[in-house]
Amino acid sequence: MRYTAKRTPRFASPAAWAEILLQGAAYPSLEGAQAADVVIVGAGFAGLSAARRLRQLDPALRISVLDALDIAEGSAGRNSGFMIDLPHDLSSENYAGGGDEAALIALNRQAIQFARSAAQEYGINPAYVDPAGKVNGAASPTADARNRSYAAHLAQLGETSEHLDAKAMHALTGSHHYLSGLYTPGTLMLQPAGYIRGLAAGLAQAGVQLFTQSAVTSFAREGDTWQLQTAKGQITAPRIILATNGHLESFGIAKGRLMQLFLYASMTPELDAAQLRLLGGASRWGITPSDPMGTTVRRIDTAQGGHRIIIRTCATLRPDMQVSASDVARASAVQRSKFDARFPQLAGMAMQYEWAGHLCLSLNGVAVTGEIDQGVYAAAVQNGLGTARGTLTGIAAAEAALGHRSDITAYFSAEPALRKLPPQPFAAWGANAYLRWKEHRARAE
Repeated sequence: MRYTAKRTPRFASPAAWAEILLQGAAYPSLEGAQAADVVIVGAGFAGLSAARRLRQLDPALRISVLDALDIAEGSAGRNSGFMIDLPHDLSSENYAGGGDEAALIALNRQAIQFARSAAQEYGINPAYVDPAGKVNGAASPTADARNRSYAAHLAQLGETSEHLDAKAMHALTGSHHYLSGLYTPGTLMLQPAGYIRGLAAGLAQAGVQLFTQSAVTSFAREGDTWQLQTAKGQITAPRIILATNGHLESFGIAKGRLMQLFLYASMTPELDAAQLRLLGGASRWGITPSDPMGTTVRRIDTAQGGHRIIIRTCATLRPDMQVSASDVARASAVQRSKFDARFPQLAGMAMQYEWAGHLCLSLNGVAVTGEIDQGVYAAAVQNGLGTARGTLTGIAAAEAALGHRSDITAYFSAEPALRKLPPQPFAAWGANAYLRWKEHRARAE
């Protein structure tokens, strides 16, 4: 059996979280012939978590990780950096999910503990894994009611939260935009590129081989092993983990069952002393909108890459996994208006970075972590929750590859099969129209 990539990851916009840090470590590209016990395709949250879990289970394994880009240049350097423990169902009205939420909370907290222990083991900057919690911001009575509903739901689960009034929100953010907020303490606030770079460096020091700028163009079964091909080399191994998220479909796997979504974000230049005085508020915080289609806002400080504000809103479904310059321009214009509404004291500020990030969802919200061919495992389809869910799918794939059972593998193996999407182009037309309507409805948020 041969799997050939229809496309490989590429982005036309910068990975801002990586751009604001010092230059990361350089890793070689794959050249010539190599061999390993396990090859992992993808060096994001899922792929590097899989590598670490393999090392924990069998330190003698020869593990190689290949990435099409440089470390943290892909989706790992383009997300908002929230590693959330509580239910966070993006398709719901108030993030409340269905099913066994207590079990999922426990798994999310395992992912958070995995990240924190990795940071400690590999000497990652503690500012990159900040256990600060997050706030659901509400800018209208409707949104405040949604937050109160979510708080009641959390209380039924035995989870704590704290309601913040407008005065408390202003003290935190420097903004009068928010009517209220709901603080939950369990979220780990990441500098995602810093964390991923640190995880890669720690694994490399522990003996894991990392190859960047090494897009896998095909892989094929040859006897008892798989041979993976890149532009300049090849590597063989009896086991492969595809930590490629939506690019699972690029290899013809789960075709017609994955929704390729792009979210957009902007980041300010580093704020100077005068701007910081005008802004006020705390030096670090993170706000998710009470409506999942609203606007995510973060403020970071020098330890995380400079005093900056990040704002994320707008989404488009792109089955070909490519966004256009006009996609980014439209989203950037919306983000500037959202920024000005929240921070009129800084209105008109030009953003230093504007970018798109790729995520992948399935119609029924399930992941792909099992064995998809003999010796081929997936750690993919994170359903928009790439930090925690990516970590968990990586762990699950690593454990499945070695025949190890845990509550993580049990959870993912019990998920139903992926549902088939409606045919294209109708699915994309309908989805994008629905997203525009949802964005309009959540415009204040």
